[in-house]
Amino acid sequence: MEKKKDAKHGEAEKEKEEGAQEAEEASENKELSELEKAQALAEDYKRKWYSVSAEYDNYRKRNAAAISKAYADGTAEAILKLLPVADNFGYALDSASDEKTKAGIDKVIKSFKTILSSLGVEEIEIAAGAPFNEDEMEAVMNFPCEEGETPNTVKQVLKKGYRQGEKVIRFAQVTVISE
Repeated sequence: MEKKKDAKHGEAEKEKEEGAQEAEEASENKELSELEKAQALAEDYKRKWYSVSAEYDNYRKRNAAAISKAYADGTAEAILKLLPVADNFGYALDSASDEKTKAGIDKVIKSFKTILSSLGVEEIEIAAGAPFNEDEMEAVMNFPCEEGETPNTVKQVLKKGYRQGEKVIRFAQVTVISE
């Protein structure tokens, strides 16, 4: 009977050992499964971080471009509002009869042009007889072509045009000889 007890006891111990091994394997599998989940989660967070980082970089670049454009547009708007003053000084220079007055007005005009130049603004050079260019000029009147005149050319410049860089901030107002 003792052999039976020992056999039963041996089988019980064997079952305990097998159960312990199964529990240990299950625990290892559970740990591996948790590790794999954690690694997958870490990879997901890493991917999201890269995405958010790239998105923020794009946002920063867009804002920098928008700020730069807004500054340029604001500068151009302010200059555009001051250009009639330059026109009036030009008219005053043309109508002045005294040489000292002309010299004084000329100094003011030169000073104004220096300021415009420092802001990157330049006058669009147009002479009578130049071909009409709709990218820089605005035709305010048309005159019929007379003998010796070339059609589609500038007859007279009424207001000077200005550009800042490649952008025209005020189109020159001209009269045009039409066909």
